[in-house]
Formats: sequence, structure tokens, C-alpha cells
Amino acid sequence: MAAEPVYTAVELTAKALSRFQGVKTTRAGLENIPADGGAVLAVNHTGYLDFIQVGLAVGAVGRKMRIMAKAELANNKVLGFLMRGCGVIPVDRTAGVGAYFEAVKRLQGGELVTVYPEATISRSFEIKEFKSGAARMAIDAGVPIVPVIVWGAQRISTKGQPRHLGRHHFPVAVEVGKPIQPAEPAAALTEVLRTEMIAILNRVQDDFDHPVGAPWVPRRLGGTAPTLSEAAEMDRREAEKRRTS
Repeated sequence: MAAEPVYTAVELTAKALSRFQGVKTTRAGLENIPADGGAVLAVNHTGYLDFIQVGLAVGAVGRKMRIMAKAELANNKVLGFLMRGCGVIPVDRTAGVGAYFEAVKRLQGGELVTVYPEATISRSFEIKEFKSGAARMAIDAGVPIVPVIVWGAQRISTKGQPRHLGRHHFPVAVEVGKPIQPAEPAAALTEVLRTEMIAILNRVQDDFDHPVGAPWVPRRLGGTAPTLSEAAEMDRREAEKRRTS
């Protein structure tokens, strides 16, 4: 495999950042990440930095991931350079077909492509409804989908809440589920994926301490995060504001 100096530098920086912050990471199921060949890594989305924990977990088994990210992030010269160096697949939300086919090409080439089926951060920290893109690209590329849950990273940086980028010693869990083989129709595969990710999330949460009233804790676990329906309404209002501004 060709050397990727930018990817390596970003990975080392991410490790150093996690050590500086004192993040207490636990990982389970890393054996479910394919040792070789392509796969879609489907990850729940609770915060801006959860991709760091996924990347470090993938790196722990000697592999690299290619994340799909908003194309507008590359408008920043530094971010653009880092994205290109890390093999990020930029997604233009107004014309995402090109990114889709690029992802399928990467998967067929034996790479791990990281996708957020929820598309945007879940303010409720529950699993939202899924888009079908992850399932469709797995079917088209003929590769498995690997469900991945990250829990606790929302405390560090998430939508609408204070950021804690200094030293904090927050626990973060990453659990990788068993690969799901691609099978049509995509809608059914998407539902299988979502059901599995909910089951993994519930299992991970059982081993976590969730302070009553904490804003990063789901309402059903005693926290003050919005419910799924409340979060959906907040997302709707935000999208409407963007359209009219």
C-alpha cells in the first residue's frame, strides 16, 4: 500500500488530541472490520468529532477509512488540503450523484468508506431515520455493510451545546457490529442496518453512566436532550431558515 503522509499525520494528531483530552476510549468488535477488501462503515452521528474515534478504531486494525463529507468544507484551504490528503469523498448536497459513484468505485477498489446513514447529527442522540445511500452503494459495489456505534463523543462537540475541547477525561465507546451482507431491496437492507445499530447502541448505553438531567443524555435515559420528534422539528425549522436566508 502506498504511503499516505497526510493521512498518517492526521491520524497521529488525532491520537495526540485524544491523549491530551484524556478521552477514555473503549473498543469492542474490532475483529468485525474486514482485514482486507471493501466495506461500507455505517456510523451513527451524534457529534462533530465522532469520526475521529472511528478513524482511530479502523487504524487500530491497520486499515484506513475514506469518509464522505460535505464538499463545502473543502472551501477552507487547510481543510481542503487535509481532505484531499486523507482521501475524503466530498459530497455536494445539491448534486450528490458524483460522490455516490466515487464511493462505489472506492469500495470496489477494496477501500473502507465511512457513511452517516442519518445524514446529519442527531440532536436527540437516538438513531434517526436512515437514508438509503449506504445500502445502495453496498449493493452496487457488492460489499458488506459494517454497523458502527460511537457513544459519548457528543459530550466533546455537538450541535447546539457547549464544546469541551480541553482536558476532560470523558469516556467514549466504539462498538463494531458484524458485517451485513448486501441484499436487495435497498429499503429492506436499510431497515436491517438501522435495527442492528439500535440494538448495538442500546447495548453500549447499558454499560455507560448517564447523569440525570445531562444535556448529552437522551430523554429516555433521564437526560434533557430533545426527543426524536422534538429534534426533527428543530431540524425542520433550521432547514427552513437556511432556505429563506
